[in-house]
Amino acid sequence: MKRKLLSLTVFLFAVSLTYAGGYRISTQGQRALAMGHTGVAVVNSAELAFFNPAGLVYLENKLNISAGVTAVNANVKWQNTITGQFSETEKIWKTPFYFNASYAVTDFLSVGVSVTTPYGSSVEWPTDWAGSHLVNDIELTAFYIQPLISLKLSEYFSIGGGPIYVTGGVNFNRNLNRNLTDEQGNRSNVEVDASGVSNWGWSASWMFNPTDNLRIGFNYRSEIILDAENGEATFSNVPASPLAPVENGTVGFNASLPMPAELTIGLSYEFADKWLFAFDYNRAYWGVYEDLTIDFIPEDIPTSKNPRNYKNASTYRFGLQYEALDKLTLRAGYYYDESPVQPGYFAPETPRNDSSGFTGGLSYQITEKLAIDASIAYLRFDEVDESYDHYQENGQEVPFGGTYKSNAILAGLGVTFKL
Repeated sequence: MKRKLLSLTVFLFAVSLTYAGGYRISTQGQRALAMGHTGVAVVNSAELAFFNPAGLVYLENKLNISAGVTAVNANVKWQNTITGQFSETEKIWKTPFYFNASYAVTDFLSVGVSVTTPYGSSVEWPTDWAGSHLVNDIELTAFYIQPLISLKLSEYFSIGGGPIYVTGGVNFNRNLNRNLTDEQGNRSNVEVDASGVSNWGWSASWMFNPTDNLRIGFNYRSEIILDAENGEATFSNVPASPLAPVENGTVGFNASLPMPAELTIGLSYEFADKWLFAFDYNRAYWGVYEDLTIDFIPEDIPTSKNPRNYKNASTYRFGLQYEALDKLTLRAGYYYDESPVQPGYFAPETPRNDSSGFTGGLSYQITEKLAIDASIAYLRFDEVDESYDHYQENGQEVPFGGTYKSNAILAGLGVTFKL
């Protein structure tokens, strides 16, 4: 029975945590998001605490704060074109937030802090839909907390960075398999819950200003291993039969998941007095995520590895800023985001194919010290006909696939304060 429990649960937990990497919407600053989420070489607010800590030392004011929240609504449609089966995720609004601050200690030294929720998202399919043996719903929350230092080495060059503390949790629900029910006909179900998943990483960055109009920026975030310890998997609606694969109740597990290293390099260029152009290139090293190792509690349940086979992925970001009036700044942007998911590994809890983001926004200076920042973005994911081929039932791999259509709308509001 324990080996059957293992075969049911390995895939379950693997897909629950890969949601973090396979389905990320970037919302770490309204000014940056409005410009295609560029920011590694843009010096205009404390949003630099996330995008490039080395740039904090170039902010003009002694105290700078940027904070905001973004409403995110993602929609996924699935259809089996052979059978005609169709399903669509529920429309759930999530609100990831950010808080970035910096303080100039001296002319050449600034300190800061960045608190963001880059992995706060949800997907909810209708209960008992055609892919319910893979996922019914999932919710993930991850908080990134980073103290920072920024040091100016010369008039043209600075460095920055600091440690990163990540903490969060995940809740995931699916049916045990495609057909099993209890005596009343309720689908047998399992829910996984893990909280207090945490670990440390670090970041390092630099900024080079060869001319008054041109800046070049670089930021690197290390790989972070998230450890889920003493998580709970709860089984319900399992029939009271010796032939049932598991029993109703709760078992524990431990697991580790590598969050990939990220490298971003880019530039910004001011021209014609009122215009600024920015470009960022981001590389996420997802190739490190080959499989997920699961250690079950009790220990006599054998350890297992679940293949993921992710690939490294790139994002190309373009942004434009225009100082329209003394108190009004307009922004627009575009980015192309590659998916790390390879063919045959496309699961409905991470319907994450290549996407294009179209963005815009503005800032209005209410007073000399306070500005309101707003952004809006539309993400269009490429339509894809794909499958997940590694779900196992009765010792056999059972592919699940179809045509996926996805999009997301983001609307954000924030404030920038300087003193």
